Amino acid sequence: MKPIGVFDSGIGGLTVVRALRELLPNENIFYLGDTARVPYGNKSAETVERYSLELARILMAEDAKLIVVACNTVSSVAIPKLRAGVSVPVIGVIEPGAHAAIAMTRNRHVGVIGTRATIRSGAYENALRALNVHVRVSSVACPLLVPLIEEGLLDDKLTDLTIERYLNPMVADGIDTLVLGCTHYPLLTRAIVRSLGDKIQIVDSAMNCARAVKDLLDRQSLATTSTSAGKLDVALTDAADHFLSIARDALQLQLGDVQLRAVS
Repeated sequence: MKPIGVFDSGIGGLTVVRALRELLPNENIFYLGDTARVPYGNKSAETVERYSLELARILMAEDAKLIVVACNTVSSVAIPKLRAGVSVPVIGVIEPGAHAAIAMTRNRHVGVIGTRATIRSGAYENALRALNVHVRVSSVACPLLVPLIEEGLLDDKLTDLTIERYLNPMVADGIDTLVLGCTHYPLLTRAIVRSLGDKIQIVDSAMNCARAVKDLLDRQSLATTSTSAGKLDVALTDAADHFLSIARDALQLQLGDVQLRAVS
């Protein structure tokens, strides 16, 4: 059974894997985390494109029937190149997140947090305004969050203080909806809720991406007909200290043996 191929720069894409497992329990999934070159958010668009094409080709070698770009940075700059470079459907995380934010906002003021590359690209602003020209978008780059997550500091005072530093100006400016514009960030949902309280709605790009994948599989008749539980294979491009513990403790994912894949 051909797998759904999923890739990200590191551990963040496992939030998409968890959502896919919940929504599509019979599908096989092959996850590739580029732990050798994380983070992507401080890289140039050209470098991100090159990395993502290399990862997509590794997934194609695993006979992936579709490629899920579980990375907002790649989704913001490299989707056209990926779609031109592989022979299977490619789906990113930005459009599903934008649709969800427009559906949720009440005052039409949406906040977006992401890596420098995602925010610099303007991809979320463009996607949101394509859906509603009257929406106001406040965007903040949060370059310190991915390193904190990759270090496993999910419930830590330093992480809480960093989140408050990034979010307080947006909250004061009146956002009512916050898009987590990086697939790493759902791992900080509890910390973000502590900072925001319960009056601001949070858009989880991982779950919305999984719903979009389900729709695409159904639409293109790619969904499995198997009634057995799908398997999850995981490969990394380098050893990662906290990868297994975060997958197990924060995401309740049992990964088994993790493979290594070489990248240039």
